[in-house]
Amino acid sequence: MTIQNRFACLIPGVAVSALLAATASLTVTGFGWRTVSPLVLAVLLGMALRGVVGGREALRPGIAFTVRPLLRGAVVLLGAQVTAAQVWALGGAGLAVVAASLAASLWFTGQLGRLLGVEPRLARLIGAGTSICGASAVLAVNSVTRAEEEDVAYAIACVTLCGTLSMLAYPPLAEALALNPHVFGLWAGASIHEVGQAVATAFQDGREAGEIGTIAKLWRVMLLAPVVIGLGAALARRDGAATGAVPAPLPWFVAGFIGLIALNSAGLVPEMLRGWAGQAAPFLLAMALGAMGLDADPSKLLARGPRPLLLGLGATLFLACFSLVGILWFA
Repeated sequence: MTIQNRFACLIPGVAVSALLAATASLTVTGFGWRTVSPLVLAVLLGMALRGVVGGREALRPGIAFTVRPLLRGAVVLLGAQVTAAQVWALGGAGLAVVAASLAASLWFTGQLGRLLGVEPRLARLIGAGTSICGASAVLAVNSVTRAEEEDVAYAIACVTLCGTLSMLAYPPLAEALALNPHVFGLWAGASIHEVGQAVATAFQDGREAGEIGTIAKLWRVMLLAPVVIGLGAALARRDGAATGAVPAPLPWFVAGFIGLIALNSAGLVPEMLRGWAGQAAPFLLAMALGAMGLDADPSKLLARGPRPLLLGLGATLFLACFSLVGILWFA
């Protein structure tokens, strides 16, 4: 097959994925939905479209391209939104509490997943989405766990639902606990799942809380790289011990993510490029989610049952409590 033919095969799936992403983004913006992510709406639209037209073979090459190379390129672009200077402004104690909360949440989710009998790949995805940065983390971690599309869709829906519940619960809890803006912002940034959810919640208590919450959330985004690297290395060692395979090298998109953070921290990324990356990354992620929805079988999704949802709720509650205690004691 020639290069031109291969490119032509990609067009239908990529085009439909882009249409789903655009529809989701415009719908969320048009209705002013603050608690609905375009990423989640894109996967739901993709699943709905599959239910109407079925799985189309002509879309498969473009879907595969969108959920792999295109998605990983979007993860790289996330690095343009973060600088080391922004993160260090949080202070040593704040950085330590956020990192410890993330690590403890990943560990707890794994233990609770085993207790509930949740399939390990799905439990890892829910743990990553809860602990790091929602759908973006689920997609990035799936590049090394290689779960089924239905697991990815379930994990994203579960994490988004739990993050939305956090958005609704945090402001009244903060008032009841008499949390000051610094503590509330740090708590929101350290524990609410999606970037948009965490930032929007933090700013409900004013500018100081919003700025602290944004920085805390950026620190969690930065920790996505070491988590993916560590998980990939651990899985490669485990599989290599069983098969004699050589451990996988550093994923290219993780290296690109780290490299872009370094360039951005050094002031080498132009403001125009940062703005473009900030718009392109969410849209490409929404395309990937729309493509996954097109490829997901709803019957397999329903077959996962309620246990993964209980896992997501338990992990969310644990992260909220652990991070708040850590902030009140140490930060």
